[in-house]
Amino acid sequence: MARIFIILSGLLGFTAVALGAFGAHGLQSRLGPLPDGVKRLDWWNTAAHYHLTHALALALAAWLVHRSAGVASLVAGWAFVAGVALFSGSLYLMTITGQTKLGIITPFGGLLFLVGWGAIIVAGWRLGAGS
Repeated sequence: MARIFIILSGLLGFTAVALGAFGAHGLQSRLGPLPDGVKRLDWWNTAAHYHLTHALALALAAWLVHRSAGVASLVAGWAFVAGVALFSGSLYLMTITGQTKLGIITPFGGLLFLVGWGAIIVAGWRLGAGS
């Protein structure tokens, strides 16, 4: 049962990141522009949300490393760490400085989140049916 829950965790985490990107880019362009202060507060809240979510995901990756789920669990852990640094870090800095050019870094962090969740799926799969 643990194996199924880990795989589902990976699938849900992956789709949450993908849908979050769609909401930030696909939906927001259809809803119209936001005032600068609202936009910057939204950046901060998004950064904090993904920061906390992936801190918890890192704990799952650590547990999988402990369970010897293979290299995929190591990939997941480091992808989450680097993803938080790039994604949340760039959004925090954009909020504080107003320098939107830092936004070019943000999608790379999001991509690392997707890599991490994909690696969680692989690690869960490799745990074996008996877990």
